[in-house]
Amino acid sequence: MFVRLSARAQAAWAGVRARFEGEDGIVATEYMIMLILVALAIVVGATALGVAINAKLQSTATKVTNGF
Repeated sequence: MFVRLSARAQAAWAGVRARFEGEDGIVATEYMIMLILVALAIVVGATALGVAINAKLQSTATKVTNGF
């Protein structure tokens, strides 16, 4: 009787432990979300930098064309 109870308890514990240890999919999803956010930040930063550089070059080109 105690052997069967012990076996069932061990099987149940193994199932619970497997559920908590098998979080690879969740971790991968979190990393994917973080990767997407970092990529988005890089794109936004590069776009803002490009716009600022373009404005500076346009200003310089206008001054050169108009003779300062």
